[in-house]
Amino acid sequence: MSYENLFRLDGRRAVVLGGGSGIGRESAKALAAHGAEVIVADRDVAAAEETGAGEAYEIDLLASGAAAKAAADLGEIDIVVLTAATNVRKRLLEYTREEFDRVIALNLGATFEVVRAFGAGMVERGRGSIIGFSSIRGTTVEPGQGPYAATKAGLVQLFRTAAAEFGPAGVRVNAIAPGVVETPLTAQIKANPDWYDAYAAKGALGRWARPGELAGAVVYLASDASSFVTGSVMAVDGGWTAVDGRFEPPAT
Repeated sequence: MSYENLFRLDGRRAVVLGGGSGIGRESAKALAAHGAEVIVADRDVAAAEETGAGEAYEIDLLASGAAAKAAADLGEIDIVVLTAATNVRKRLLEYTREEFDRVIALNLGATFEVVRAFGAGMVERGRGSIIGFSSIRGTTVEPGQGPYAATKAGLVQLFRTAAAEFGPAGVRVNAIAPGVVETPLTAQIKANPDWYDAYAAKGALGRWARPGELAGAVVYLASDASSFVTGSVMAVDGGWTAVDGRFEPPAT
């Protein structure tokens, strides 16, 4: 094995769904920097173009047949990265069914369609890596995060099943579980200083993540460096799920 090229992605085609902003944008840039030919797919095609990591492709993952059309349009894809997600922060007794359905439709329903649409070609070709984004909310919850947390836990089990079914064909499927990251999805929290500081104090590193700090995990899971990794959930959470950081007791 040539270890100096372990993370190189030359000759591989990647699509980043949700690549117009946040984690998706940085993931697209990182994949391109390691040699991949990248398609930046987003509902906001202008934002996808501004990413500057490759060809822009307009897609609304909630549109009927969108994932299947994208898979047909884009041809052979070696790497799929799915970052698109939404959240409605409300307690369960205040949630409407319409809001619940909206969160489920994008976070889990669109994921199901993407895995099927792109996974079929990968299985046929006998290679590929699918990378999705779960969350710390896939294992830890708090008031106001019920349906979102359910989708992120569901994504993990969906991906594990895909890993089991696609694995014999040489296709790997893995999830990344971020902690708190400064993206448009968390703007509501960042606007509240007390809320922002409480989240920063929870993890071992005492701060939020920048979107680019998730890109290394994406490159790893896309590359030969993770050739024997599938069905896994990689925590990139600053120690959130490992450390009870809300109170620091005296040492003696």
